[in-house]
Amino acid sequence: MRRYRQVPRSEADGTFRYRRSRQRTSILNSLGVCGCCGRCRPRYKRLVDNIFPEDPKDGLVKSDMEKLTFFAVSAPEKLDRIGEYLAERLSRDVVRHRYGYVVIAMEALDQLLMACHSQSIKPFVESFLHMVAKLLESKEPDLQVLGTNSFVKFANIEEDTPSYHRRYDFFVSQFSAMCHSTHEDPETRTRIRVAGIKGLQGVVRKTVNDELQAIIWEPQHMDKLIPSMLFNMQDNDDSDRAGGEENPAALAESCFRELLGRAAYGNMNNAVRPVLVHLDNHRLWDPNEFAVSCFRIIMYSIQAQHSHHVIQQVLNHLDTHSKNTPRVRAGIVQVLLETVAIAAKGSVGPTVLEVFNTLLKHLRMSVDFELGEGSRRNSGTSLSSGRVKENEERIVQNAIIQTIGFFGGNLPDYQRAEVMMFIMGKVPVYGTPCHTLDTVKIGHQGTKRIQTMLLSSLIMVTSGFKCKTISAGLPAAFLEPLCSISLMEDSELRQLVLEILHNIIDRHDNRAKLRGIRIIPNVAALKIKREKISKQDVGFMKKHGQQLYRHIYLGCKEDDNVQKNFELLFTALALLTIELANEEVVIDLIRLSLALQDMALANEENMPMFIRCGIMALVAAYLNFLSQMIANPAFCQHVSKVIELRNMDAPYLLPEHVFREKCVLPESLDCEDRAMYFQTADLADALSGPGYNAERLAIPYVPQVTDEDRLTRRKSFVDTISLQVDILSNCLPDQSTLAEEITFETLKKAIDTTGLEEQERERRRQVMEKFQKAPFEEIAAHCESKVCVDLVRFR
Repeated sequence: MRRYRQVPRSEADGTFRYRRSRQRTSILNSLGVCGCCGRCRPRYKRLVDNIFPEDPKDGLVKSDMEKLTFFAVSAPEKLDRIGEYLAERLSRDVVRHRYGYVVIAMEALDQLLMACHSQSIKPFVESFLHMVAKLLESKEPDLQVLGTNSFVKFANIEEDTPSYHRRYDFFVSQFSAMCHSTHEDPETRTRIRVAGIKGLQGVVRKTVNDELQAIIWEPQHMDKLIPSMLFNMQDNDDSDRAGGEENPAALAESCFRELLGRAAYGNMNNAVRPVLVHLDNHRLWDPNEFAVSCFRIIMYSIQAQHSHHVIQQVLNHLDTHSKNTPRVRAGIVQVLLETVAIAAKGSVGPTVLEVFNTLLKHLRMSVDFELGEGSRRNSGTSLSSGRVKENEERIVQNAIIQTIGFFGGNLPDYQRAEVMMFIMGKVPVYGTPCHTLDTVKIGHQGTKRIQTMLLSSLIMVTSGFKCKTISAGLPAAFLEPLCSISLMEDSELRQLVLEILHNIIDRHDNRAKLRGIRIIPNVAALKIKREKISKQDVGFMKKHGQQLYRHIYLGCKEDDNVQKNFELLFTALALLTIELANEEVVIDLIRLSLALQDMALANEENMPMFIRCGIMALVAAYLNFLSQMIANPAFCQHVSKVIELRNMDAPYLLPEHVFREKCVLPESLDCEDRAMYFQTADLADALSGPGYNAERLAIPYVPQVTDEDRLTRRKSFVDTISLQVDILSNCLPDQSTLAEEITFETLKKAIDTTGLEEQERERRRQVMEKFQKAPFEEIAAHCESKVCVDLVRFR
């Protein structure tokens, strides 16, 4: 039915003619309205109809849009009907491919959303989301981008009240699908992917701050969100061809960071697990540049207190790939290195020892794989493939050691000490069942490999360790197994032990100035930093000093020593002098040096000539250093005189010559030429002044024999006992008295004396307990009676 309106024919008469209203007719025809008067239609429908022009190219009718906005703000209860009507029009226009009117409808919806913020907007939002879903379901890229842009605008609106029933499952799925667009046109594909990423970002912003939308962190949503972002971060080819378009990789990374930054304590695992799954599915552990980049982003985006969640996830993932290829395992370990390197600067929670325990377990497994491959290779496997497998396992092992060292090196001092103890407890030592690693299956070669790698990791952990007292860095539970390893018949292990000792003892960074073994002409030029030895360090040297001297003494005479061993031994002696030497320790170190010289001269263990000359060179270099450190003129003069004579007649006894490649060594050492060696009497005379007990120099140093020799399988155990007995018999003044004292009765008296000492300690303990717990009257009475007894005795 046509609608007509009366129009005055002229100003003179009152007759009217009817003229057809084309615009109204077209609108009514489009709406299918028949037989209804336009003035009877609801006002909100008439206001909505008026915003649509006759030609969609003319755009939204702004004046009528202002009327519709004013009406919506004034009557918010009509918002839901306005939304339903707009949704009805938009759905019909989408089906009829009238995209111009679709754009106008979405523009009107956006303006209404921005203008209305009342509680009545909830039903209108449902209609709005329904229209956005219609656009996203269409096959047209322009409509998908249009719907995404509207959704992003909606996501940026802060609603006054939360929504109890709204869900975004469809939008997560649809936006994720858009992120994986495979459109033929590169520019269109980039537009769709960018729109998908923006949509996901809008979902994140709209949901993560709403406690009622915690469902977004559930695995079914994270399994779509995270891989979509990583896919675009990984694929940079399209962004290179995009020209002026936005970069999907950069946008995806920004969204990824925002999502992780909003992750709460209970949601961290659900956010990290899809990352690991994506890296597995796309085989991104080898090479692992992208994996490392992802976890750097994760660690710098999340809250610091959540770092241990990420570390735990990576550790568990490493366990699940324990039987994978070496390169995959190495890639996961390197990612773990990046995570712990960042987490160590903040809070790592209770996972510190768990990290090391897992890494040590995989280190052992890698050694098993390597040795297993070696045995199979010897039984007929291809030599080239076996070597490749071995090299790949070495990559895994080096990555694990680097991770252990780097993580431990960045921990606070109190945690680092615990880690040092923990790692030392894992080092296998022969004869000590307390160590957890089973060395029976892997044999001697595998045990040595594990020892070497664990000690290498300890070097990294102790690097830069500045303990306030040496007892804190070298507790007995750490020092004893460390010294046991220093007695191993392997020069490499002994070198590692000495480097660990250097890291702990050197608290003023003097080691670099002492590198190498040489005769230092001017020690003052080194500008060595030192402080006065503390009482705690004095107590440490009284308790454990002999243990350190003993292992230096025994470590010097090993047949497989090389130049590096002597260099490290010299550095150890110098650091002990700088950090821990008082007058008493200086005397002990001189006694140790003279004992080393006597051992090289006597040669009762048939040491090679290179070892004997090396010991002589070590003693000369150290005494030259010590004489200048204590600044004793007479001491310096004697040492300089001996060095000068050696330069002329026996250069092979000095470090600058004996450690040359083509140094000519003598067949024997001339023990009769006393001027060529350091004399005890001359050194005692030089130190006879105040401060030093030079009389102790007359007592030769003799290392004590302990069970460590047996535990470390030293071949020279019996020789050490005989050497000790011989030295004792030669050094003591009255041998007959010694022979008479070492009898059964002497031992019995010693045992009885020990019993008396224990009784005395028990009596003192009882007295102390009595004075602590007894009543005051009883104590006063006891003291009064004791005073009376003393007076009677005095009289």
